[in-house]
Amino acid sequence: MVPTKTAPPRELLTQVAGERQTGALVVGGHPGGAVYIFEGRVIYAESPAAPGVGELLTSSGRLAGRTWQNALDLGTSTARVGRLLVEQGHLTQGELELCVLGSTYDAAYFVLAAEHATVDFLPAATHWLGPVVHIDAAAVLREVRRRVRLLDEIHPNPLIDTAPVIPVTRAPRERVTLTAPQWELLVHADGQRTPADLAQLLGRSGYATIQELRRLAAQGLIELPGVRVPEGPDFVRLAQHRGTSVPVTRPSLKGESPSVPVIKGQTESPRPDAFADPPPGLPPPGLPPPDLPSPGLPPSGLPPPGEHNAGPGNRPRLARRKPGAKLPKEIAAAENPPVHQGTDEVLLKRIRTALRALR
Repeated sequence: MVPTKTAPPRELLTQVAGERQTGALVVGGHPGGAVYIFEGRVIYAESPAAPGVGELLTSSGRLAGRTWQNALDLGTSTARVGRLLVEQGHLTQGELELCVLGSTYDAAYFVLAAEHATVDFLPAATHWLGPVVHIDAAAVLREVRRRVRLLDEIHPNPLIDTAPVIPVTRAPRERVTLTAPQWELLVHADGQRTPADLAQLLGRSGYATIQELRRLAAQGLIELPGVRVPEGPDFVRLAQHRGTSVPVTRPSLKGESPSVPVIKGQTESPRPDAFADPPPGLPPPGLPPPDLPSPGLPPSGLPPPGEHNAGPGNRPRLARRKPGAKLPKEIAAAENPPVHQGTDEVLLKRIRTALRALR
């Protein structure tokens, strides 16, 4: 028994096959998977990144879903699912062997391509499908190395094999040529489906799907994992204009000291002459000038009652009048507002003509 350790899965598979053992070589990590061995020969491989035999047969329409489920219910406990499908006439022996071979090589790429991973060997473990084919371990490893080399020649980015597929929003050039499998992948890629999801959805092998995705990445038609740009532009939050603090003053009553507005968070350094004696008749620096009585105002500082008091900015206030009363003579005698000269029809026609030309 090989204990759990971090090592190249291909080396451990060679060791187990050389000892002619029976069991399952379980490889951890992402995506990971397992390789089933019977007396030193590979009989099946499975991985979450590759569709299994059942997914390929049902998604392609070769078997009905309930037919496959019935075979699982009857033959899983005795590892006779493949034999039941052939005995009941749902598949021929050749069809089953081709499907198992394709699924095994497909999953072996994802399980054995990693240079280092957590590996554990479970002795005497067998797969519920049963021994349908017997493949030499050396042949499986040669095929894995060949597939890795082919994918690197197309586009050397293994992250494409497992990351969600996101088509680009704009083609990188004016004319793009796509094959039928590439078109199907772009149509069904929604930014959430991984290559394994697309392979299962379309009923294709995982490796063939990755090949087409690597070609699409080489053409710049899908976004590369790790170099994706955000879907929308970055929004920069600008500082809000808080305005200027303006001190609000009021007439000081008799006996009160004039109020000095204080603005928090703002400090001013004293001027050199801040503490010098002010000239006669002027207030000390930093204090507002004293309130001087305006002509016509009583000493209390309050405006006298009347109809023509001077408000802020010395603007005259209108006297109260009853509803329906006539305006004062000085307002009624003011000049009438300018009369609008009408619309320039010729200018409007020119603007309409220019707007239509822009459509």
